[in-house]
Order: sequence, then C-alpha cells, then structure tokens
Amino acid sequence: MKGTTWIHYAARWSVRPLVNTGVKPNHITTFRLATGIAAAAAFAVGDRVWDIWAGIVFVFSAFLDRADGELARLSGTSSPSGQKYDVASDMTVSIITFIAIGIGLRHTELGLWAIVMGIVAGIAVGAIYQLIMAIERSRGGTMIFEGKWGFDPDDALLLIGPVAWLGALKGLLIAAVVGAPLFLLFTLWRYRLRTPT
Repeated sequence: MKGTTWIHYAARWSVRPLVNTGVKPNHITTFRLATGIAAAAAFAVGDRVWDIWAGIVFVFSAFLDRADGELARLSGTSSPSGQKYDVASDMTVSIITFIAIGIGLRHTELGLWAIVMGIVAGIAVGAIYQLIMAIERSRGGTMIFEGKWGFDPDDALLLIGPVAWLGALKGLLIAAVVGAPLFLLFTLWRYRLRTPT
C-alpha cells in the first residue's frame, strides 16, 4: 500500500505544517520536477564536484516526490490529474537523469558510448514506468511490486545520490544499461503470465 515506507513517513511529517496553507501538492510536484531537471543538468557536466551536488539535489528531488503525495493525502486534495502530473514528473526526471549521467561520462573511457548507454537506460526506465502503470490500471490499481521492510522498489533510485557522492556513476550506468532492460523484460514476462487469456 502506498504511503507506508520510511520515506513516506518522513515526508508526511515534513509536509504536515503545509496542510490548510496556500501550498498545494502540484506546487511540490513542480518543485520536484525543477530540482530533478537541475540535478540532471549537473550530472551532464561530468565533473566530480558537480556530480556531488547533483547527487544532493537528486535525493532532495526524490524526497519531494514522496512529499507531494503525502500532502495530497493529508489535505484530501488527491486527484487523477494530480496523480498523472506526479507520475509524468517522476518518469521525466528518471529518464533525463540516466541520459545526463551518460552525457557526463562521455569523457571517460566509455567515450560517446556513455551517451548511448544513458539513452538506452533512460528509455528502459521510462518503459518500465509505463508498463507498470498499465498493469496496475488493468488490475484496479493493485500494486504488482510490493515494498518490504519499509521500502518501495522505486526507492532504489535514491541510491543514485550516494553512488554519485562515491564517484561510482560509471558502474551505475553499466548496471542500469543491463539491468533496466532485463527488468523490463521480466515485467513483461510476469504480466503475460498473470493476464487472463
């Protein structure tokens, strides 16, 4: 069930003072999108200091991704259009982040292949978002990948921040360009198995 992870609890606590104020969930979603774009732009520079700052901004942006939904729930202002905007923002930030990481790594031994890898990983991540949403809609909104121990599967994206701080973005990109398409194929396989014929 959404809203039950440690990050959701922290976001709920942080946005509670905003209930009954002029701040709306879509304002937070827009700030999340803006900070996500800023993080991607910093990743694209390809400099160690910029990567560290990009990781910080990315983690903050990911936290805002939880905060907008929590404010919507607490204030009773959830709406289909707000949810679509939230998902579109999340997907956009995820896609451009991987592309930007690839651009930033173009001066490493990966060369221009890093950009290609970033594009492949970004497209695969975007396709995963679309596929999972389609599957969950077909099942009446039931989540197909449940979280465990207080974490959602998409909380794994938060690791981009620490990976950037540790200077390990090249390993992350290689893992993403292999792992994201494989996870997409796994999800397609799982969906086919569970779809009534």
